[in-house]
Amino acid sequence: MFEYFPDNYAWSLAVMMAETCGGAIGDIDEACRPLRPYASVKGDASSLAWTQSWLKVADRVSAQAEVDRRAGRAFSAGRKLQRACTYYMMAERQMRHADPQRMPVYHRMLDTFAGWQATLEQPVERCAVPYEGSTLPALFVRAGEGRGPCMVMFDGFDIMKETICLMQIHEEFRRRGISMLIVDHPGVGEALRLQGLLGMPETERPARASLEYLLGRSDVDPARIGIIAPSAGGYHAVRSAALEPRFACCVAWTGVWDWGSLFEKRLKGQLAQAVHFHLEHAEWVYGAKGVEDVVAKMAPMHLGGIAERIRCPLLITHGGNDRQTPVTEAHQVYGAAVRSARRELRVFTAEEGGCEHCHVDNQAPATDYMADWVAEVLGGHTAPAR
Repeated sequence: MFEYFPDNYAWSLAVMMAETCGGAIGDIDEACRPLRPYASVKGDASSLAWTQSWLKVADRVSAQAEVDRRAGRAFSAGRKLQRACTYYMMAERQMRHADPQRMPVYHRMLDTFAGWQATLEQPVERCAVPYEGSTLPALFVRAGEGRGPCMVMFDGFDIMKETICLMQIHEEFRRRGISMLIVDHPGVGEALRLQGLLGMPETERPARASLEYLLGRSDVDPARIGIIAPSAGGYHAVRSAALEPRFACCVAWTGVWDWGSLFEKRLKGQLAQAVHFHLEHAEWVYGAKGVEDVVAKMAPMHLGGIAERIRCPLLITHGGNDRQTPVTEAHQVYGAAVRSARRELRVFTAEEGGCEHCHVDNQAPATDYMADWVAEVLGGHTAPAR
């Protein structure tokens, strides 16, 4: 992985995410160059510097987009809004959740995302999934006319539906005839920030709600709905598919066997952390106070006795050099899923690319592999129709 900050994994990971989400390397360098003196010291000062530097670039690009918009150049404005959205997202990513500026920055990200989407000709539809007296904010990407296969896409621990959409992963699925419902489930994105829905072990509940929503749509084949999720979502997806047998397939975009144990190891410095203020972020996500409370809430997030129940086809992808989630986690999930109709573990190496966490060093090989696998399982296509 390209490590702009060799002494700061979380910041280097964010740089790779910014590039994957459509950021321009010149903009990224402009944001990161002033941050080098802060990279080796974690704390409020470095967090503030990170936020201010990314905001400066985001505001500049957003202002350029406004010039294009006023001139009637909507497509040009949209391309700039995509970049600005990415930079606002990066600015918000390393902030303390109690920072009073976090929500204003988050809303600026949402506004630029909406502006970018308004300039596109892609069929991306904002929707709300009914869920236990509330709703789950989501984006539906339609692949074609008529009823076709669809994947529910959940998030991980520290990303959101806009991250997934900016990465354009849904485009590779759409190209193969697979629609996608990208959902902010409890504990992430809008569900957490605007609706106060907290993360929990029973992720089959929001997954079932997402499935029920898709069953009510006339453009989705009810017999060809699967679920996919990255990072911590490797737990979410497998648990959901194991306990909701109507899912036709499952993709764990990183194998996670014991989420609680992984978190404890990260707190002890035994594994890399994706965001600074890692404990605070978990307290926010799960509505916990202190290490013991966080660990207690995460302890049930274990696939022992669960993975054995999954019967649908299962694909697990993992980076061979994943520093956040060891590849042994993926092997444990694979080893337990003995009842799956078609199980596969695909570990990506440094030689082929995609060896880091969620393949952030080079996402293309893994994205193609996942999209092709789903197309084969759900009846999409892996080549243009002739």
